[in-house]
Parts: sequence; C-alpha cells; structure tokens
Amino acid sequence: MLRWLPLRAAQAAVTFALAAVLIFLLMRLAPGDPLSRLTEDRPLPPAAIAELRARFDLNQPFATQLGHYLRGIARGDLGRSIAQEGRPVRAMLAERLPATLLLGGLVLLLNFTVGLAVGVWQAARAGSRADRVVSVITLALYATPSFWLGLVLVWALGIELHLLPVGYMHDPLLASDAGWWARTADLARHLVLPVVTLSLVTIGAAIRYQRAAMIDALALPCIRTARTQGIGERRIRWRHGWRNALGPVVALAGLWLPLLVAGSVFVEAVFSWPGLGTLAAEAIGNRDYPVIMGAALLVTAAVVLGNLVADVLQRLVDPRLAGS
Repeated sequence: MLRWLPLRAAQAAVTFALAAVLIFLLMRLAPGDPLSRLTEDRPLPPAAIAELRARFDLNQPFATQLGHYLRGIARGDLGRSIAQEGRPVRAMLAERLPATLLLGGLVLLLNFTVGLAVGVWQAARAGSRADRVVSVITLALYATPSFWLGLVLVWALGIELHLLPVGYMHDPLLASDAGWWARTADLARHLVLPVVTLSLVTIGAAIRYQRAAMIDALALPCIRTARTQGIGERRIRWRHGWRNALGPVVALAGLWLPLLVAGSVFVEAVFSWPGLGTLAAEAIGNRDYPVIMGAALLVTAAVVLGNLVADVLQRLVDPRLAGS
C-alpha cells in the first residue's frame, strides 16, 4: 500500500495535467471569438478591442497562452471572466460550489442509502417477479432525461398543485430578519424537487450495481458454508454478504460525486439552482472561455481525485488488493 500510493498519486497528477492541456486546446479550437459577445450590443473601436485582447492574454501566440495558462493553474489562478468585467474565475467557482455540493451530496446520500438497500433487497429475491418489476422501473428511470423529468415535476407539483417552489435556492420574499429555522425550512422546500429529480435518474445505477455485486457475494463458498452452519439468512445477507460486496460499491462511490456535479447542469438550469451547472451554462452562452475552462478543470480535478480515493478505499476494504 505504501509503495503503491505515491505511484498512483503521480499518475493522477499526470492525468490532470494532460486533461488541463486538452481543455485549453479544445477551447482555443472552438469556433467564434470570446470577445464577440462584448461587441454585439455596442461596437468597440479597434483600440479598445486590442486593449481587451491584451488584458485577457488573447493577443499572445498559442504556445505563450498555454504556458501562462498552466503556470496560472500551478499558482491556483484560473484567470478572469471576460463576460463579468475581469472578475476572478476562482472566486466565481467558490461562490457557486457550495450549492452544487449541497445538491450533489444529498443525492449521493440517497443513492447510497436507499439505493444500496434496494439493491440488497433485489439480490435476495433475484429472479422473482418483484425483482423483475423493480429492475424495469430502475432501468426506465435511468434512461429518463433529467431535464424532462424536472419539467414534469415542476408542472405537476409546483404549477398545478402548488406544493413546492419550482426554482431558486431561497424565497426572494422571505424576510431578511427571518430566523435560522425559517431559512432552513425554506431551503429544504427548494431542495426537494431538484434532489428528487436528480436522485430518480441516477439511483438506478446504484441499485443495479449493488444488486450485481450482492448476487456475486451470495454465491461465494463462505456464504454457502455459513448457510450449512444454520446462520440466519438475514444475518448472512447483511453481516457476511454485504461486506464481501463492498469493494465494487466503494469504487462506484468514489466516482459518483464528480459525475453528479457534472450531470447536474440540466437539473440546475431547470430549477434555476445557483450552482456550477448554471454558471457553466451561462458561461457557454456568453462564450466566457476562462469560466468554462475553470468549471471543466474543477470537474476534472473531482474525477481524478474521486478515482484516487476509490482506489485507496477499495484496497482498504479488500485485503486481497492491499498488498498489490
């Protein structure tokens, strides 16, 4: 483990560096001029445009821009927004990140409590009618577009029944001197629809993954031995079977949060949730390349770190991998 971890961390660092270069190349090869949105409403004189190009490092040769970009990442400087008058990208990401982490964290909690429990329940009834029905439902939910489901829930629960708010993170009419409990309750009501939407379209993967891992675990020789010793089926399932099924599930858990962050773009847009997804969508519409690259880098870092954490946890859970 101690010999493996430094090598794996070095691989993660190289992967992130290559991904950062690729993100820069894709942005620079994208059609259109990043300054075009600034000049759509009011044409600027050539001198002003040249000053803007120099300010955002767009007048330099390609290799020089790439070098400045990589040095900035090493210092923690992600550049400045073109559309928002030179505001630091790092500050913009830091402002939106908590909302996305709150949404993704609650979805992750649901997926790995309710989802895993349903997966274990299915594995114990593999091949039964109930198992087939739940499999069809979870597969249908997994194939459902998140933005479509979000719009349906907005219409049904928000517009028709007036049960829940359909957008934003807080009620704009909430009194500024409202207490902690009132603000928390208001936040919880605004969280329901986006959390339910994102959970329904992603929980199917956790259920099916846990079901497959649990079926494999219940077929192990040690489980058959436990049954011959008269140990109860419930104890076998949760004490012995689930522990042997943890390895693949831990690997999935390490990768799930980055995928939720990246996949919440449509859900955040539907519910006007002030997170990274909404920020990235706004930046794409404004051709704000520094913000787009900053958001992509943040997701890339989360994916690389998630892979690393998943590998470490898998070796801690599975003794067979600890010495490799």
